[in-house]
Amino acid sequence: MAGAYNRLFGGCRALMAAAKTESGGVRSSGIRKVVPVSPQLAKFLGSNEASRTDAVKLVWEYIKHNSLQNPQNKKEIRCDDKLKTIFGEKDTVGFTEITRLLSQHFVKSA
Repeated sequence: MAGAYNRLFGGCRALMAAAKTESGGVRSSGIRKVVPVSPQLAKFLGSNEASRTDAVKLVWEYIKHNSLQNPQNKKEIRCDDKLKTIFGEKDTVGFTEITRLLSQHFVKSA
């Protein structure tokens, strides 16, 4: 049984070790990679660059801090003027739409 455990989880440890950079941090790639953002999202976030995960996290913090979630339907977000600038002037968006709407604000790399 111990051999099967080592085969299964030993490979995961090797992958995690490979993901480490020389400085000891984890490499930023994919949705965690910091990239330039559109002027609208930069104004909202207060930064010209962000990772997708950080952008979604900050948008959710803003939504919760300003009580913009519909209390009767938690899946619906009521957009104020600031959110409308990044969500295409929509009055309401579904929480599943947020990542799709934000994706247009990230500069595509070649």
